Amino acid sequence: MRAECVLGIDAAWTAHQPSGIALVQNTATGWSCLAVAPSYDTFIGLASGQAWDPQQKATGSTPDPAALLQASQQLAGTEVSCVSVDMPLATTPITSRRAADTAISSRFGPKGCAVHSPSAERPGAIADQLRADFTALGYPLHTNGSDQATPALIECYPHVALLALLKRDYRVPYKVSRSGQYWKAEQLTRAERIKRVVEQFQAIKAGLDEHISGIPEFIPEPTDVATLASLKPVEDMLDGLICAWVGIEHLEGRTAGLGDDTAAIWIPQQL
Repeated sequence: MRAECVLGIDAAWTAHQPSGIALVQNTATGWSCLAVAPSYDTFIGLASGQAWDPQQKATGSTPDPAALLQASQQLAGTEVSCVSVDMPLATTPITSRRAADTAISSRFGPKGCAVHSPSAERPGAIADQLRADFTALGYPLHTNGSDQATPALIECYPHVALLALLKRDYRVPYKVSRSGQYWKAEQLTRAERIKRVVEQFQAIKAGLDEHISGIPEFIPEPTDVATLASLKPVEDMLDGLICAWVGIEHLEGRTAGLGDDTAAIWIPQQL
C-alpha cells in the first residue's frame, strides 16, 4: 500500500502575495513532514533540490496545481491523497458570502474566529481556477453533498483548527499583521511584539510536532528578528502545516464540514 500524502496550502487571495506550502506523508512511524516552503515557487524548487534560503524574499504567483502535484510526487514518491487549502472554494463561482462562511462565523465568531466574506474580486478567479484545476486533475472538492472518496480537495480555516490543536478557547494571536491590535492596551515595543508573536509560533509548532514528525526548525529566535514583516513567511509556513494537519484529520475521518452542497469548511471533529 502506498503511503498517504497531504498537501497543505495557505493560499493567498491575490497573485502578488506568497502562499505557504507543506507536504506530509504517512509512514510506518506516523505522519512526517517532507517539505515546507513560504511560496509556490520555493516549494517547486525544493522538489528539484533547491534549498530554501530564508534571506531570499518570498514572492507571490498564481497557483499551478499541476506543478504543485508533480513536485509533491517527486518529494514523496507517491501521489497526494488530499489537498487541504485555506481559501474559499466552491463548486459554483464565488461572488459573495457563502453558507459555509456564515456557519463558521456564527459558531466561532464569539471565539474571535469569524471569517472574511469572499467576493467576485477576492479571491474570485484565483479560487475558482484553483478548484477547477484540481478537479480536472482528479481532486474534486469535498462538500457536505459530495462523495467523500479520495483523492480530495478540501477547504480549511487555520484559526479554527488551532482552537482544537492547541486546546484554546479563543483565537490564537499569531498573525503578524495584527500584532499591533492583539496587545494594544499594553503599548508594547516592536521588540516585545516580536517576542510575543514568536512565542505563539513556537506554541503552534509544538502542537504540530505532536502529530507530525520531522518539521524543520524554521522559527527564528526573537533576538534575531529585525522587523515584524520578516516573520510573515514563517507565519505562512505554519499555516501551510496547519492546513496539512486538517488534511490528515480529514483522511482519518475526524473532521466535520460546515456549509452546504456547494462549499464546506472542514474543521476538526472535536470542536
